[in-house]
Amino acid sequence: MTDLRVNLCGVELKNPVIPASGTFGFGREFDEIYDISLLGAVATKGLTLEPRLGNPVPRIAESRGVILNAVGLQNPGVEHFLEHDLAWLRSKTRVIANVAGRDMEDYAGICARLDGLVDFLELNISCPNVKCGGMALGVKPENVENVTRIAKAALKATPLIVKLSPNVENIAENARAAEAGGADCLSLVNTFTGMAIDIEKRRPVLANNTGGVSGAGIKPIAVRMVYEVAHAVRLPVVGMGGIVCAEDAIEFLMAGATAVQVGTQNFTDALACPKIIEGLDKWCASHGVARISELVGVAQMNG
Repeated sequence: MTDLRVNLCGVELKNPVIPASGTFGFGREFDEIYDISLLGAVATKGLTLEPRLGNPVPRIAESRGVILNAVGLQNPGVEHFLEHDLAWLRSKTRVIANVAGRDMEDYAGICARLDGLVDFLELNISCPNVKCGGMALGVKPENVENVTRIAKAALKATPLIVKLSPNVENIAENARAAEAGGADCLSLVNTFTGMAIDIEKRRPVLANNTGGVSGAGIKPIAVRMVYEVAHAVRLPVVGMGGIVCAEDAIEFLMAGATAVQVGTQNFTDALACPKIIEGLDKWCASHGVARISELVGVAQMNG
């Protein structure tokens, strides 16, 4: 068998496959289908200091090869997570707590509350519900560096992953800003901003008008951005965006990702993650790869 273990910020994961935030809840429903201890880690549903109801419905729309969502960070709040979900989830696998805030103080507060209790914190700075100067917080490099620095200052024991928005002018510049702010790791890509229109009603399908685009259709763009970021910083990278099979995950690893997150495919196939783990083992065995970590960053550009 292939050695699927990877090291992320000094923390060993049994394999590089992680369900992405917002697509897996806190894992309980999926654990009824398969034992989620198979997973390298779980990225939780986005957490805020206080409970959030999210955006009005409809807030999910399908399009060809992608889905759009404008859920709006609906979640029970960090205290509910700590009381009802964390111990159970930690008994299963590594825990990446995805966190968001209304402002800089919120980010500092939720990071301080979770410090030392989870394996990683993933800073969601690319949600359109969190704005700074009229735009998503993670768009401008100076904002990325500032919020990263504030979050990192609130942490003593837990590695900080900064989740980057793809809706930017230069993804490598924003990655370098997060690195300068003290990030331990980067994850990307979050969703692209998009819109779907109901041509009979002549109105956007989503009540929020726009939403985040994810799914198989975004994979080539996500792979390109992961490659650019992996070659722009000295931090480990977690890649995501349109992964539906083991071969997709291998593309991200070869582009420079140490681990991958699987998102929308969990909606299409509840067994997506274990299938991808099995597929990674088989692909590596058939290609003479003894350790999956050997694949990280091996892609060479043509010319």
